[in-house]
Amino acid sequence: MDIVGGSVRLALGAALLVGAAAAVAAQDVGLVSHLQGAVTMPGGARVTAFMKVRDGDSFVVADGATLRLVYFEGGRQETWKGPAAFKAGARQGEPASGRPEVAQLPGGAPVRLAQTAEVIQIAKLGRAGGVTVRGIKTQQLSAGQAAEVAQARRTYDGWRARAAADDITPELYLYTVLDSHMLYEDMRALVRVMQERAPGSEEVRDLAAWVAGR
Repeated sequence: MDIVGGSVRLALGAALLVGAAAAVAAQDVGLVSHLQGAVTMPGGARVTAFMKVRDGDSFVVADGATLRLVYFEGGRQETWKGPAAFKAGARQGEPASGRPEVAQLPGGAPVRLAQTAEVIQIAKLGRAGGVTVRGIKTQQLSAGQAAEVAQARRTYDGWRARAAADDITPELYLYTVLDSHMLYEDMRALVRVMQERAPGSEEVRDLAAWVAGR
């Protein structure tokens, strides 16, 4: 009985180790920050704007399509224009065909961008549920919080000056900072900028609808 019990424990331990290894191998490594045209994954999985990307995910970018991806570790930004194909790694893509245009994100930006998918999902759920909360006052910031927001604005200004016109990644970065301090009036102004730069984005419409009710 002890031998059987020991074997079961060993089997369970091995299964847990395999599961842990799989979880590490499939960790989120980046975010799709811009999508235009047909981009597919093996097996027919749908690629959507602002979806998180896992280590090992493969993408096929059709002719005329564009996929922009930011990596959380290292802050690398890749813009793939089709025809192209690549596999996402921990810090950069491994091309099968084509080559990306590469840019470097400002320090601190990847940490904030990692929150983008959740922020958009909250806005989407709020819009679907018709939740409107009026009369929320803007939070009074401490000196440290005010300094953090001021630094984020400087980072945004520098980033915006060199980013592509249709790239709203700088705005998403600043949005998450403002959101963490409940600066809703500033967020509404920023969303209007995003709407001008990405007028067809459903995700930006969700953010606009959500923050309008704050």
